[in-house]
Amino acid sequence: MKFTVTQENLSQGLLTVAHVAARNTNLPVLNNVLLEAGDGGVKLSATNLEIGVSCLVRGKIERPGSFTVQSKLLADYVSLLPREGVELALVSGESEGGGALVVKGSSSETKMKGIPAADFPLIPQIERKHKATCAINDLRAAVSQVIFAVSQSETRPEINGVFLQFDGNVLTLTATDSYRLAERKIRLLTALPQPQKVIVPARALQELLRVLTSFKDPAALSNVDHVELYVAENQVLFAIGAAEIISRVIEGQYPDYQQIIPARYATTARVATGELLKATKTASLFSRSGIYDVTLAFSPERHDLVLSAANAQLGENTSRVAAEVTGQEQRIVLNYRYLLDGLGNIETEEVEFSLNDNSGPCVVRPRGRTDYLYLVMPIKQ
Repeated sequence: MKFTVTQENLSQGLLTVAHVAARNTNLPVLNNVLLEAGDGGVKLSATNLEIGVSCLVRGKIERPGSFTVQSKLLADYVSLLPREGVELALVSGESEGGGALVVKGSSSETKMKGIPAADFPLIPQIERKHKATCAINDLRAAVSQVIFAVSQSETRPEINGVFLQFDGNVLTLTATDSYRLAERKIRLLTALPQPQKVIVPARALQELLRVLTSFKDPAALSNVDHVELYVAENQVLFAIGAAEIISRVIEGQYPDYQQIIPARYATTARVATGELLKATKTASLFSRSGIYDVTLAFSPERHDLVLSAANAQLGENTSRVAAEVTGQEQRIVLNYRYLLDGLGNIETEEVEFSLNDNSGPCVVRPRGRTDYLYLVMPIKQ
């Protein structure tokens, strides 16, 4: 194997794949990145046996072949090279335990020991018969707005991921930890021929988010503006230009969360998002440790929302925010961390609260939009 690539392209490709190669003492080859030089260019791949990430880099191939070297080491080394052509060649020899990769820049040469490509786990492939496509910016925003609500507990694996529902030209992403729920809808540019439902592990979507974010950089490998999604029985594939992420899906039945979203509300309130964020952060300083409680009182008569918190050791705080409240007067206690998570993902200047009483869910939406919903269950006194 021998090929030449630009430092910029190789570094961007390694940045895309190297992160998924976790440190693994039981199977050292999982620490490595697989380099495959062929007719289409140089394919870089990494996997942790649950998620596989690959990226195709343009290059001049002199001798096709494949080899694996430590992912982080190669990525760190290449990032320090000057922005010019880099030559990589596989040299064989018993002293290197079957081979080593020589990396040459204009003023440096390095030899890295590795593991033969035959020992690298096979990354499964999906039949690409039907695909859905969506805009990169839409998917990036949607994943960011729901992934924080995924459950961290191992007791219910079905809520350890994000629930993706493909229905016509709409993709709905949902995440919950049973205390709060986030749902975001985006439009598909290309729809699947029939509805599909799949639960994608949070780790896979974190990798997807990281790759999507890297495409903000003009040095990205491909000038792409959309993502292709392929769904199989037990796997899902995201293709972003020259980069691909394939992941197993979580088996099980996702909770029927629609039944906990009220059809009508006794009270609604519109509040300035920025003012409410500031008031919530202020009140949070006096919430009880481990409970994180903040009380929200909605008053249609006074046209305000009062946030308060009291702590026997620290003191108490009350903040008033102007609000357009309709319906009944309400008082509800929420976890301020959950409330801040939701408010931080509201992109509009005003936010709308909807609730029925102090024991039911509090629904938060961006004013004037129906594509995002955030639901928080109250802290029962």
